[in-house]
Amino acid sequence: MARITNKPRQRCTLASLRKEAVSLGALDAKVILTRKVFTAAWVRWKCRFGCDGYGSSLLCPPQSPVPEETRRVLGEYKRAILIHCDSYTDVRPLIARLERAAFLGGFYKAFGFACGPCQLCPTCAFEKGCRHPEQARPAMEACGIDVFRTARAAGFPIEVVTSRSCKQNYYGLLLVE
Repeated sequence: MARITNKPRQRCTLASLRKEAVSLGALDAKVILTRKVFTAAWVRWKCRFGCDGYGSSLLCPPQSPVPEETRRVLGEYKRAILIHCDSYTDVRPLIARLERAAFLGGFYKAFGFACGPCQLCPTCAFEKGCRHPEQARPAMEACGIDVFRTARAAGFPIEVVTSRSCKQNYYGLLLVE
């Protein structure tokens, strides 16, 4: 019979988490201060009046945290890792795996944000609760994070996309402390 031990895992570092993000598929990852993560009330209006994902899941407005709550939570952290991807579908699983690695590596407060509407299920099980809690993370914009201002402040590329043929940039955020 296997013996269960409470042997602590080796603590990971912010540098090792950055490298892990890139190895998982991110184009780049940068450690930023949470005071450089910007929130604004207007961001959720872009979800409400312009996104066909509005109200479609537990991770989207109006169910997601409001900007004031997000700002309060950001205030409980000093650092975050902003990840840059070139594919929308890469961000959510990457953030979930990175959050797990950070947690197991000693960052017990690790929490991730993805981007865009959740696509884990064809329809959300609102009343029964999330079917994929290990992967489900709210989008930054759904919580009122101004992704454009945050990415630009970190030196990442981001522009308004004027057609579907334009290259897009996608971001995720991992809070670590």
